[in-house]
Order: sequence, then structure tokens, then C-alpha cells
Amino acid sequence: MRSLPARVLVTGAAGFIGSHLTDRLLSLGGEVVGFDNLSAGDKLNLAGAMEDSRFRFAEGDLCDFEATRHVLGEAELVFHLAADPEVRVGVEDPDSHFRQNLLATYTLLEAIRKRAAPTKLVFASTSTVYGEPSVMPTPEDYGPLMPISTYGATKLGCEALAASYTQLLPLQVITFRFANVVGSRARHGVVYDFIMKLRENPRELEVLGDGTQTKSYLHVDDSVDAFLMTLDDKIWRNAVEVYNIGSEDQTNVLTISEIVTSAMGLKNVAVRTTAKAGGRAWPGDVKTMQLDISKIKRMGWRPKRNSEEAIRLSAKELIRELQIG
Repeated sequence: MRSLPARVLVTGAAGFIGSHLTDRLLSLGGEVVGFDNLSAGDKLNLAGAMEDSRFRFAEGDLCDFEATRHVLGEAELVFHLAADPEVRVGVEDPDSHFRQNLLATYTLLEAIRKRAAPTKLVFASTSTVYGEPSVMPTPEDYGPLMPISTYGATKLGCEALAASYTQLLPLQVITFRFANVVGSRARHGVVYDFIMKLRENPRELEVLGDGTQTKSYLHVDDSVDAFLMTLDDKIWRNAVEVYNIGSEDQTNVLTISEIVTSAMGLKNVAVRTTAKAGGRAWPGDVKTMQLDISKIKRMGWRPKRNSEEAIRLSAKELIRELQIG
């Protein structure tokens, strides 16, 4: 049975996915507290939520224990999306991933531990925890997990910390390992990057790597549908559950460049690849990714769109949102 607890906390509420989740939770009639330090998020993403009397926004950093303890309050369900979402940041500033991903999660878990009340935690993790797996589509029980970026490593560390805390207090954890999520309000990722580059120079598009990077893409609406699955008690089967969330196919970066170029109404755009070693866009970039989503499908979730459909819709949404054309 799907029902909202009396109080829900969303960390990273002003971010890309967090703001969409907040909107959907409010549409279901619940009280939602949003927490964000606005390092990656934007309060404009919460314009609609701010008009709802059942929503309260708190600006602050999860690394601040007292602020985190205060905002946690009596929340029975916590959606933990706060993070530094840029994988390539780790090339020059791994400290950001350590603080905003690992330390922030530790602080949240400590606040939950010291409150000592029954809590359900839904953690937004990533396909990058798998590194470059030899099995594809990759199932949740694949191992060993060997991330090739600090982003993936810190997210894996967060998963492990959360799992360990279930042994210390009345805590249940669901971890969602997401494929690449795209859609409106995104301010990073390949679709947004291409749109911004083409707005700057509509005659040429730089593609990082060799363009053959092939991955799964998921529209943000489908990702929010997955989060809402956690309102059903049947998905909370054990102290810790891990689910892959993604599409059932892949597309490559050169195809995405064609989709975005077409959506912007541009023709004869020269595509220039940077052709990094191994075809990667940057050190730590996973070249190929597709998740096995059979486990979450058995629980009743499946994506409404495939990768190319998600990319096409995302491009249209962002072009309209950014008022291009």
C-alpha cells in the first residue's frame, strides 16, 4: 500500500532530481522538508514547491551535524540525494567528492543514529560503483566492485556506511544505483553540455572522448517513479536492499550529438572529437554501461522510455527551459 509518512526529508532537494522528487511527493499530499546547500542545486527548481504550505526549505550543509540533526527532526522517511554530481570533478578536486558525498552521508547517518528512532533511508547511488564490469547488463550482485572515479568510489563508500548503520539502530536502507538520468532542470551531463556548446558555437560541436562511449539513459520522470516505489511496504524486504534503475538499452555519444543538433534545428554542424586515450572523455569516465534491471522490474517498476527517447525528450525540455531558439 502506498502512503506517505507524516514527515519526509529530501536532501539535495533543490537539485535536478531532488526538485522533481519534491514536486511529486507534494502532489501526493505529504509534508516535505527540503535540505540543500545550493552548491549544485538552485532554489528556482523549487519555485512550485515554495508555494505549497506543506513544504519547508532549509538551506544548509549536510557536513554540519547540528544543521543536519535539526532538519532531520522527526522525519520517518529520508530521500538522500545530496551529492557533488559531477564525475569529472574528481580529476582535479577529489576533496569535493569526499566531503559532499562520503562525509555528508556519514553526518546524516550519525544524526539518524543519535536520534535513535525507526527510519527508512533511500539512497541515490550510481552505476559508476561497478567500474568497468565484465558482465553486461550488470546485476546488483556483480563483484568485485572496482570504481574508476572518485565519484563512484565515494558513492560506494556511502552504500557501505549506510549498510553498516542498519546494524546499529532501527534503520532500513534502499539503495538505487542509477544509470545516467536526463531531463528538465539538469545543469550537468552530456545533453546539457552539448546544448550549451552549440548555443555558443552553432557551427561546431566538441565531443569529449572519441564519441563511441555507449551507456544507458533514463528520463528523470522514470527515476522519480522508482523513488515513489519506496512508499510501498513490499519493497522494504530486508535491512538493506539494492536495486539497479536504468533503461534496457544503450546509445552512444555521437548519436546524442545528432539528436541534440536536430532538436536545436541546426544543420551541417562539424563534430570534433577529442579522442582521449582509450576513447574516454576524461580519466574515470566509464566507456560502456548497461544495468540489469530485472530485480526492480519484479517489484513493478520499468522505464517508460528507452535511452534515445529519454535523450530526445530531455533535449526538447532543456531547449525550451533555457529559451534557446
